Amino acid sequence: MAAETKKIPLSTSGSLNMNQEKTIEETYQKKSQLEHILLRPDTYIGSIEKHAQILWVFEDDKMVNRSVTYVPGLYKIFDEILVNAADNKQRDPKMDSLKVVIDVENNLVSVYNNGDGVPVDIHKEEGVYVPELIFGHLLTSSNYDDTMKKTTGGRNGYGAKLTNIFSTEFVIETADGKRKKKYKQVFSNNMGKRSEPIITKCKESENWTKVTFKPDLAKFSMTHLEEDVVALMKKRVVDMAGCLGKTVKVELNGSRVPVKSFQDYVNLYLNSASESVSERPKSFYEKVGERWEVCVSLTEGQFQQASFVNSIATIKGGTHVDYVTNQITNYVMNSVNKKNKNANIKAHNVKNYLWVFVNCLIDNPAFDSQTKETLTLRQSSFGSKCELSEDLLKKVAKSDIVDNLLSWAKFKENKELKKTDGTKTAKVNVPKLEDANEAGGRYSEKCTLILTEGDSAKALAIAGVAGLSQMERNFYGVFPLRGKLLNVREATSKQLKENKEIESIKKILGLQHDKQYSNVKSLRYGHLMIMTDQDHDGSHIKGLLINFIHSFWPSLLKVPSFMVEFITPIVKATRRNGTVLSFYSMPEYESWKESLSGNASGWSIKYYKGLGTSTSKEGKEYFKNLDKHKKDFLWMDEQDGDAIELAFSKKKIEARKNWLRQHEPGTYLDHNQKIIKYSDFINKELILFSMADLQRSIPSMVDGLKPGQRKILFCSFKRNFVKEAKISQFSGYVSEHSAYHHGEQSLAGTIIGMAQDFVGSNNINLLQPNGQFGTRSVGGKDHASARYIYTQLSPITRFLFPKDDDGLLNYQDEDGQTIEPTWYIPIIPMVLVNGCEGIGTGWSTFIPNYNPRDVVANIRRLLNGEMMEPMNPWYRGFKGTIEKGASKEGGCSSYTVNGVINEVNETTLRITELPVRRWTDDYKAFLNSVTEGIRDENGNLPKDPFVKDFRKYGDDAAVDFEVLLSEENMLVAKQEGLLKKFKLTTTISTNNMHLFDSAGVIKKYDNPEQILETFFHLRLEYYETRKASSL
Repeated sequence: MAAETKKIPLSTSGSLNMNQEKTIEETYQKKSQLEHILLRPDTYIGSIEKHAQILWVFEDDKMVNRSVTYVPGLYKIFDEILVNAADNKQRDPKMDSLKVVIDVENNLVSVYNNGDGVPVDIHKEEGVYVPELIFGHLLTSSNYDDTMKKTTGGRNGYGAKLTNIFSTEFVIETADGKRKKKYKQVFSNNMGKRSEPIITKCKESENWTKVTFKPDLAKFSMTHLEEDVVALMKKRVVDMAGCLGKTVKVELNGSRVPVKSFQDYVNLYLNSASESVSERPKSFYEKVGERWEVCVSLTEGQFQQASFVNSIATIKGGTHVDYVTNQITNYVMNSVNKKNKNANIKAHNVKNYLWVFVNCLIDNPAFDSQTKETLTLRQSSFGSKCELSEDLLKKVAKSDIVDNLLSWAKFKENKELKKTDGTKTAKVNVPKLEDANEAGGRYSEKCTLILTEGDSAKALAIAGVAGLSQMERNFYGVFPLRGKLLNVREATSKQLKENKEIESIKKILGLQHDKQYSNVKSLRYGHLMIMTDQDHDGSHIKGLLINFIHSFWPSLLKVPSFMVEFITPIVKATRRNGTVLSFYSMPEYESWKESLSGNASGWSIKYYKGLGTSTSKEGKEYFKNLDKHKKDFLWMDEQDGDAIELAFSKKKIEARKNWLRQHEPGTYLDHNQKIIKYSDFINKELILFSMADLQRSIPSMVDGLKPGQRKILFCSFKRNFVKEAKISQFSGYVSEHSAYHHGEQSLAGTIIGMAQDFVGSNNINLLQPNGQFGTRSVGGKDHASARYIYTQLSPITRFLFPKDDDGLLNYQDEDGQTIEPTWYIPIIPMVLVNGCEGIGTGWSTFIPNYNPRDVVANIRRLLNGEMMEPMNPWYRGFKGTIEKGASKEGGCSSYTVNGVINEVNETTLRITELPVRRWTDDYKAFLNSVTEGIRDENGNLPKDPFVKDFRKYGDDAAVDFEVLLSEENMLVAKQEGLLKKFKLTTTISTNNMHLFDSAGVIKKYDNPEQILETFFHLRLEYYETRKASSL
């Protein structure tokens, strides 16, 4: 049998490496506190090895930021004595002298202050003199009582003892005037030995303390006090002069430190950042209360701070610096983003440009370690507040920091946008692009990229190009746009970067962001041709493309024939003899029609809604007569650029309003000209889109209708629409009989809107909702498809719009077809009854709904020559309250709209109404976001849930939520206000009541009574006209 192998027990690597011959007593040792400090110094004073770091030092009477090689532990033991001396200013405000001597030759440092001396008395419990207890016994301190708020630097009872322990000699001298005793004691051998104290008499007026020590350099692997360490020590003495201010004279090696205030101290740093005082960065100083001094300056992209807590240099900052800095960064961030909404500046971006100086006194400060480089105490425990004044924050925001941040944001944006740059290559892979054969090659300058409005227009362009010779076809590329291009002038970099259409155009043309172009040699195409419908929306698309190029490559617009357009007729008039006249704008056609003086017989009129109306044969004809259809845009001067900016920049809102006010009806661009100035295109063609956009967005004061709604009402009366029909069928009738030139879907949506009757929609719906027309759950968006629902005129509609008035109206004419009037004249102002809202070019409008009974009552008052009574908004079926606030200048009012919430018991609430146009599903989503345990779509739980659970009992018309809370949360909600806590309050205002008046001029109305009075006089006039015509 083999010999049994002796198993070795499992052991750690440490036990394997252990000297097996050590006794248990040698292996496990207990050290005294003093022995532990000397054995593990890094725990108490930081590292005792040399470190290289970029720090501020004071040399040659100035602050210098340079690489410093120093021993943190040595620096720390000096700092402990210095901070002790500064602390005495808090104990004795009469202290006015601090003297420091750094004797390099004799390796000696002394720190003197003339505040109250250390009590020279025997401690009854410990049986030794207090100076010996404080400076020669570990874990002794006057700062242990945390119930007392102290603004001194010491806290843990080590402090000066650590200096004593790491010194070969340590001398404490103090004069205690109160007891008329002077004390001196010498410690040596790392606090291992102490002499008997020498006590002599002193005067009552004599108070001071002086500590002198010789660092034990061997423990720091040094032979003498090195230059870098001394420079750091000197800097700390200068720190003290800045922290203690003008009431304390600080001396270094017998000379006064040239700093008498915190501002003087800050200037030492700022001077170092400039070559002369005149070039010194601006700084903004503020003293906040008795405990805080703050100074703010700017850097060039990297945050810097110099801060002090109770005279301790927090070289890594901390919660006090964050407290001050956050106020500045948030204010500047909001200021910059308000100035440029696309900047998207965050608080940390602002911080990078700040240089913050803080000097503060804080109750019982707590730090990250004994080295006290970072304050960790929570702001709520500081013992004081430092709320920076609006004046200081405004000064910072008005400094160069805003321009610096905007430049940085622009640089970042350009960097991002360059990622989507194109380049001059023979082939690019862009979906739907029909690339020219010569694009990106040696003949690229001759190539033309045709941008079309949609796929059908692309088909027409391809058919047209196909009619050219084989050689000519090589120079044409076609790319379809999907609707309207983004208005890039106000777009964010994120929007631009993610816009596939813009990226595609850049790739196809080979455009590079921010590049200056004097010619087109570096591009894949030498010409950009815009081919859109000849209607108002087509003009808008042309304008948006011109705006796109002008925003990023304005130099390209100056290159002759780079930007061109391809025009097609909007109307063709054909005579029986075969003569064909083409018109390229509606005013041009209207002018021709007027010239016939009503003698239009023999002419056949065809309206070309879009490029899709033209046949392939017509497309070929257009391209064969290219000179007739191609128009070159021409840059004359900066007025062209100003015109483009006027049309598209949000900064030009007021100028754009004036531009539209000055528009003269009948203005149109002469398409017989070969060359079109950019300013002419803006002022004579694009303005027609802006006017049309305004007219279809803002209703008439007279009938409260927008053009689309008026066409629907006209066709309802024409058809005598008393028998129901499908909306899909009725919309076809409206298109046919009212020359409606927009999309069928948009028309169906308008019809549905006129029939909706849920709370928050119409007070009087002019059409009947026969079917599912939408509910207040989602604001009517839950309506059924137009092919499933029916409508007809509401019985009341013909009473509101009497048939007797029809003959008095100004009916319009299109293509020889009589269409809707300029406006109807109802018996009451329907714009007040059903309200309205809309956003058009230059103007927007919002008018709340009002009670028809209040409107009728005021009309009767006017008829009787009485004063009207003010009307407040009113919505049919709304159970909440609408309370009027204070009136503003001009008579405009604001109203608070409240839902209904009632307390059922101490833990239950019932919500039975929501503010107007606060839709039920949206509110349910809000309740989910504040209910315990309900995760959002990303799987996250609510951050601040205060609802235990809720139940929904309401239906499509009524609101009914039962909400359960804890008793504690119920009390909190009631204190805050139930309406506010549960977001059951909104506001509406009458400060944006814009309408077209009876003459077709846009006007601002200050209040509903003004609208009613204007309507009243017009309606009265038409009653008289009707009476006269019937007699």
